[in-house]
Amino acid sequence: MAPLTKFLRFLALFSYLGLVIWVPLWHFLLSEGIGYSVTFIALIYVLPLLLPLRGIVTGKPYTHAWANFVLMLYLMHGLTSIYAVEGERWYAALEILLSSLAFIGCTFYARLRGRELGLGLKKLKESES
Repeated sequence: MAPLTKFLRFLALFSYLGLVIWVPLWHFLLSEGIGYSVTFIALIYVLPLLLPLRGIVTGKPYTHAWANFVLMLYLMHGLTSIYAVEGERWYAALEILLSSLAFIGCTFYARLRGRELGLGLKKLKESES
């Protein structure tokens, strides 16, 4: 694995794991309690992060690519919270930072590692008329 690919894997892995730790910590311990049940918070805020976790830990490029769809949920949540919830702006800023770093790491790791492994979409050849 090339040094840049290793760095991007490190960035993706640690920022994603940071998000996996930060989101439950924020919503279960630090939040002022909005009145949602523990089950609702676990399903909405924590479960989506756990779906691609195995593939990210094992370094699968395809999982890194589709994990970006999950990461966008947390970026949007952080942006909404930083605007709407005045008392939790620093918490939201950390969520935005972690999800942005994970997005960058996952995107470029998937691209570079996929090229190294020879993965990718085959280009269609134009048929001659």
